[in-house]
Amino acid sequence: QVQLVESGGGPVQAGGSLRLSCAASGSIARINRMAWYRQAPGKQRELVAFISDGGSTNYADSVKGRFTISRDNAKSTAYLQMNSLKPEDTAVYYCNALVTIPSVKMYWGQGTQVMVSS
Repeated sequence: QVQLVESGGGPVQAGGSLRLSCAASGSIARINRMAWYRQAPGKQRELVAFISDGGSTNYADSVKGRFTISRDNAKSTAYLQMNSLKPEDTAVYYCNALVTIPSVKMYWGQGTQVMVSS
């Protein structure tokens, strides 16, 4: 089992920055990939960015060049640095952990709200 707790969301003006944190606990040695998803009102949850255990990263086109995902394995924490925020970035942001051994499982945090005002 893996437990994830997000923090760092809140209100921000357009053009501003926020850093989200995701603290993992439990069977953290089994985590392969950590990711951030978001869900805006009335929309489906979408992948924002992910980082592999080897440090490879991937971003949604909508956030490339503005968001940076990172991972501190010593602290079992993943981060999402969000710069140049836009009103369309408003959503609940969820941390996600992918475990593949002994079976494929995905774990989710409770979510943290980001509200970007124009």
